[in-house]
Amino acid sequence: MTRTAADSAAQDRVSLAAAQPLIALGALDGRYRTAVAPLVDHLSEAALNRNRIHVEVEWFIHLCQQQVLPGLPQLSQEQISGLRETVTSFGSEEIAELGAIEAETVHDVKAVEYFIARRLEPLGLGDLTPLVHFACTSEDINNLSYAVGIRDAVEQVWLPAARTALAGLSELAQQAAEVPMLSRTHGQPATPSTLGKEIAVFVHRLNRQVRRIEAQEYLGKINGATGTYAAHLAAAPEADWPSIAQSFVEKLGLTFNPLTTQIESHDFQAELYADIARFNRILHGLCVDVWSYISIGFFRQIPVAGATGSSTMPHKVNPIRFENAEANLEISNALLDALGATLVESRWQRDLTDSSGQRNIGTALGHSVLALSNVTKGLKQLAVAEDVIAADLDANWEVLGEAIQTVMRAEAIAGVEGMENPYERLKELTRGRRVDAEKLKEFVGGLGLSEEAEARLKQLTPAQYTGLAAQLATQFS
Repeated sequence: MTRTAADSAAQDRVSLAAAQPLIALGALDGRYRTAVAPLVDHLSEAALNRNRIHVEVEWFIHLCQQQVLPGLPQLSQEQISGLRETVTSFGSEEIAELGAIEAETVHDVKAVEYFIARRLEPLGLGDLTPLVHFACTSEDINNLSYAVGIRDAVEQVWLPAARTALAGLSELAQQAAEVPMLSRTHGQPATPSTLGKEIAVFVHRLNRQVRRIEAQEYLGKINGATGTYAAHLAAAPEADWPSIAQSFVEKLGLTFNPLTTQIESHDFQAELYADIARFNRILHGLCVDVWSYISIGFFRQIPVAGATGSSTMPHKVNPIRFENAEANLEISNALLDALGATLVESRWQRDLTDSSGQRNIGTALGHSVLALSNVTKGLKQLAVAEDVIAADLDANWEVLGEAIQTVMRAEAIAGVEGMENPYERLKELTRGRRVDAEKLKEFVGGLGLSEEAEARLKQLTPAQYTGLAAQLATQFS
């Protein structure tokens, strides 16, 4: 059978699609595209343009329905629906059309204005072409479009990914709430806790950051070239433009910023990125701790069928999910920190540093989302090695020295004789030495404690010396 030109073209398209992940310049658009794909609908260039169209269309509708200018008609529901369909139908053909317009205008927002104007005649609105982008500077449209995109990306993609990871972490904390574990402060044996309590500390910290992010305000403005409503008043001096602007911004689901230069000041973005970066840093600490627990055997990794841990050592199951998460959290924070520092400054009334910077928001959040995906998957591949944890704890009876010297202090306060220098006596017995159960009980028996206190300490084991750890793990995870 002869291969036609159409067959060849189709095969070429398939080959190009298959090769796309391999030829993408960035890892998020290549190797990791699947994990971060939901962000594309909010923070890609196409999404930004769709949001620009959304803002322009809603401003057009708002001006008409508010009868802001003499001669403006009340739009019919059919006309409103037709205008809004310009947004909902924005797909590959429209992306290409807008790109072609921008190639001529060499201005992205002006291209959006012309794109919308082309669609007014069929709706019986051709005479209202001058109303598109009325009294707006490009930044009026851009700041609102970015605010909508960032809000939706955080609320619909980042926060759900964070909550999913936290749910897995909380489940692990609950599961291991009563598993006694030797703590290590400064890397040295310390007062026992439970594995679940130590995981719950991260759950508690991360949830606090999530609540801050959930409460984030997303600010917007639409007040003209230098934030003075000058053009607005020139055209319609009787209109209450600040109120019109505020009601419009709030209809978009944003918080109105009443005082700006040409740009919305981006302070809310800096606040948001600082909170997400702090969440990332706490999560990074979790990854390091879990990696370390895996390293000493407290967690066993459940092998993935068919997966290879090492190209030469067949026994290995590497903690790659947590290592991958660490790297992506670091990249995300580098970008978030840079954005937070850059966006809050602008020369006089406007410069374009924010324009270039904001195009990296998707990348910054993408690396965080990728890290969250890896943490979620990594947690599912962990099994608590209770036998290893118990053996480690049982080899360190000297950690009961704290309990003994504290009981001696309480006994001294109660009037029991011979309780002098409790810390120093335990230090002499235990510092830098391994003390087994027999030696510790012998020491306790020679202290002259009250009968009740001596019996209590002789029954105490490292595994029992966890205080309220299990209760705290359950309560805060």
